[in-house]
Amino acid sequence: MLILANVRERWSGFLGAFVAVLVGVALISTTLVIYDSARPRVQPRYDGTAALALPHKAADADGSPEDRMPWSKAEAEPLVAGLDKVPGVADAVVDRSFYAQAFEGGKPVTDEGALESGHGWSSARMAPYKLLSGRAPSATNEVVVDRALDVAAGSRLTVNLTEGREQFTVVGTVDGPGYYFSEAFAERQQPGVAAIALIADEGTYEGYAGYAGVDTGAIVAAAKKVLGDSGDVVSGDGRSELQPQYIEHKRFLGVQLISAMAVLGLFTTVFVVASMLILATGMRRREIGLLRTIGAAPQQVKRMIIGEAAVVGLLGSMAGCVAGVVAAPVLRSLLDNLDVAPPGMEVTVAAWPLLTASVIGVGVSVIGAWTAGRKAARVAPIEALLDSRSANQGMGRGRWIAGLAVLGAGVLLAIGTATFSADNRINMAIFATMTLIVAAALLTPAFIGPVGRFLTAPFQRGGSAGPVLIRAELVANPRRAASLVAPVIAAVGFAVLLSGMVETMRVAYPAGEALKVSGQTIVTPDGTPGNTDEVVAANPVGKAALPTRAFVLKAGSAAKADKGTAQAENTTVLDVLGSRDPRWSKPGEAVLGERTAKKLGLAKGEEVPVRFADGTAVTLRVGSVLPDDPARGDFVVSRDLVRAHDPAALTDDIFVPGDAKASGAVPGTALHDAAEYALADYRTDAKLTDSLAMMLIVIAVGYSVIAVANSMAMAAHGRRRDFGVMKSAGGTVGQLLLVSVGETSLVIVIGAALGILVTLPPLAGMASGLSQATSSDVSLHLSTGTLTTAVLGTLVAAVLAGLTVTARTLRRRAA
Repeated sequence: MLILANVRERWSGFLGAFVAVLVGVALISTTLVIYDSARPRVQPRYDGTAALALPHKAADADGSPEDRMPWSKAEAEPLVAGLDKVPGVADAVVDRSFYAQAFEGGKPVTDEGALESGHGWSSARMAPYKLLSGRAPSATNEVVVDRALDVAAGSRLTVNLTEGREQFTVVGTVDGPGYYFSEAFAERQQPGVAAIALIADEGTYEGYAGYAGVDTGAIVAAAKKVLGDSGDVVSGDGRSELQPQYIEHKRFLGVQLISAMAVLGLFTTVFVVASMLILATGMRRREIGLLRTIGAAPQQVKRMIIGEAAVVGLLGSMAGCVAGVVAAPVLRSLLDNLDVAPPGMEVTVAAWPLLTASVIGVGVSVIGAWTAGRKAARVAPIEALLDSRSANQGMGRGRWIAGLAVLGAGVLLAIGTATFSADNRINMAIFATMTLIVAAALLTPAFIGPVGRFLTAPFQRGGSAGPVLIRAELVANPRRAASLVAPVIAAVGFAVLLSGMVETMRVAYPAGEALKVSGQTIVTPDGTPGNTDEVVAANPVGKAALPTRAFVLKAGSAAKADKGTAQAENTTVLDVLGSRDPRWSKPGEAVLGERTAKKLGLAKGEEVPVRFADGTAVTLRVGSVLPDDPARGDFVVSRDLVRAHDPAALTDDIFVPGDAKASGAVPGTALHDAAEYALADYRTDAKLTDSLAMMLIVIAVGYSVIAVANSMAMAAHGRRRDFGVMKSAGGTVGQLLLVSVGETSLVIVIGAALGILVTLPPLAGMASGLSQATSSDVSLHLSTGTLTTAVLGTLVAAVLAGLTVTARTLRRRAA
């Protein structure tokens, strides 16, 4: 009851922490709700399936489960025959997906899912999609298309395939997306079997929810017996595993974005709430001393402070969860605008995101209060007779040790930013900045006094008392000033870091990429997901890498692979490149990068079984182990070998040397010189990168501005006795307001300077790493516009908050 009474009585002192928890929990709950809503869902084309039989998964080079190993035709035939006889199953359908895209007027029809739009006719039964006109395809030059394509049965249609453009006769239309060919043609495009769909007996299908008269569990159990150790069976939501690549890519980008938002929100919440609770507790030192005078034990004081914080955290979390649910559709719209939301994603509110965010909100409040309570519990009873500011002088040994330790860790992380791989460099820079922000906040009391003396010295010659009072306040209360500076450091630091990373990468990546391909002409897809063999034939000279996913088998497992019983523990799935470069394109050989060879345990001259997309295994000899080179690839084989075993693979960009003529005559292609290619390649991700950075800047700066305003308001409210004394000494309202503005401005200037300083080492390290990675001279670049906006935003918010509370306090005292 005492705790609740304290919260009611001192609500203005807890208002800042309440708002900080509310905003933090709202941000975290919103991102978690969107994360939960973006989870994989069963695709409409699998709605009519009772279950899916899938091959085993293989692990990637780091041991994580990745791609499933397709069955070969010989392996799949007995499985299909056995599954077809399972009670309750009307048909076991081999589901094949491959590249198919219509051309109209000499241009490709826009289709995000073109890479997997081609299917055999039997796959239409899985939705099921109904034949609206015409008949099913039977010949290899016939196709059934979506009615939305607006092509009538009997018409001729140009369809782009892996081989290139081909003419097909449209023999029918269906009420769903895709291009449906004869089974013989589909098998030629994708010989391997990646999925077998089990369709329940006719008349038993009721829709997505289940099947009437058929026990899906019995079908799954019987299917597992048929498969044995050859694969897995999934049903219900498990069917969501089969996602088109473009949907999975969007989901991956969206998850990356909201994960970054959640991490930044969590750090900012912890940082801001802890600093505000420490400030609020420090301002209650005389009150705590009075409690100690009347007999309160240190543990009682600590429990009181933690209990108050828990109540404030709970109330803030409850309000934050409501705000988070309301804001979730807004974030969903932002993801849609950035084109990183999975198609058809609906916002659904589950319990776990709200509970998780609430636990974080209460936990952060309690931890922050525990940190402040440790110091407060040691208050002596005599402190009731002293000014609360006496607790703000100097730094304890523990704070010195913690500050220096965190500073050392931040310096090491900043150095690591220059040496880590490109994939980890950005994350390392963010972690380094977070660490240095914490270090600056811990060490601020040590130098804020000397800095205050230095900055106010030029203004003391005019004889005004204002600069003297401002300097005296900073010198006498360094810890309170440090608590006010902390959110400013976070706001400016993150704004400078994120905008600086974008500006530096904007210069570095195009320059480095242009240098790599200097003098070459690059043939790129234009409206298609890759280059076909027709485009490759039109450009017979130059690099034309043909990528595929292949499964490298461990020594001694080749015989098992031929029988189709190789398991995930015996394989590693990785990207294999088919090359037409005579240096690497040697029949029966593979060229490996040093890192890949080390992970696979292979050396030059050894033999390695490789299982390809068609489900067959080929034994290759390691012809060379060379230094890693992304331009060459980590596992390179003959292009003809990849094409023979993966007819559906599309070619990457084609790099034609300067002494040869590139051809863009094939529709669906574009030609670029080195500079154009580098800029176009960067713009592909620049929109998302810029938007992500701007969203994170808005979150960090906006959250910190709220914290700054609350902190300044709390500080002004806590100094009402000081204002009364100064007014009694003859100070006018205008003079007191001017002193408040000057002190606030000085704190913001110091915080902004520290915020810039803590970001320079990580940004410099990142620029150095980019220089090495791109083999070009990359210097550090800052966004002056973002920096100015962040500083002015925090300054205006702090000044307005301080002035409002100060003016109200002076009016009350006058009354």
